[in-house]
Amino acid sequence: MGNAHLHSLHVHPVKAVRGLAPRKAVVEPWGLAGDRRWVLIDDGGKVVTQRQQPRLVSAAAELLPDGGVRLSAPGMEPLTVPVPRPLGTVPVQIFRDKVEAVPAEDEAAHAWCTAYLGIGARLVYMPDPATRRPVDPEYGRPGETVSFADGFPLLVTTTASLDALNTLIAQGDHADEGPLPMNRFRPNVVVAGTAAWAEDAWSRIAIGEVSFRVAKPCGRCVVTTTDQGTGERGREPLYSLGRHRRLGGKLVFGQNLVPLSRGTIRVGDPVRILEQRGQEVSDRGGNRVAGPGVGPV
Repeated sequence: MGNAHLHSLHVHPVKAVRGLAPRKAVVEPWGLAGDRRWVLIDDGGKVVTQRQQPRLVSAAAELLPDGGVRLSAPGMEPLTVPVPRPLGTVPVQIFRDKVEAVPAEDEAAHAWCTAYLGIGARLVYMPDPATRRPVDPEYGRPGETVSFADGFPLLVTTTASLDALNTLIAQGDHADEGPLPMNRFRPNVVVAGTAAWAEDAWSRIAIGEVSFRVAKPCGRCVVTTTDQGTGERGREPLYSLGRHRRLGGKLVFGQNLVPLSRGTIRVGDPVRILEQRGQEVSDRGGNRVAGPGVGPV
């Protein structure tokens, strides 16, 4: 693990649309600064993602210095949306959570999103992640919160595990769909210099000077089958994950992180494994893929 390092960073200012790959990012208790603070909701207040609208892959959001965003998409004029003043909130349903968010003040933002998606859509902002949405209590600790990410502040993946998964895809029934790029998994931090599936055993890590708790493996959904360039869907990687990477009824790739400290992380920073845990991931035939970890290192 001596060569483990931060390979890339990814910030998604608006959930489900194309994000950014900065060279450095500030780590806040609820995730990377600016990550998934904005989200689209439908007329019923439910969050809209690529699960329902795969064409979101073609939309992009640039993060502005004040936390606002600049939206762009094919066939649409770019639109700048400032952070709204907290004059009132609307309820947002994100999975099982109900959260209050502040709608964009400019009606042009809602019109832009509605015109692009072809459904009633509104753009809303989470002004204070410190209090609005707790991490899943089954895996979270008191006081831990998250923005509009699926469930946890950050997601980590490794280049070695993607290489191993692509090998499995190449050996499977849908080899023509591979190899897949890392953007299928929409991580926040990508680590290089590890063994394949090493992250299964991590319990606590440090990236540069910032430490993180590894909360749980990330169960994957249909978004991973969506080509992030075209919006087209296939069978992979869920087909191969289903054959080789099942854990507790979930198809897993990557690990969810919760920050234990604040700070700035940079591409190239060393990644240290502070503590490991025993965890076994088996394929459909019961063969062990990742063995149990060891104690603190």
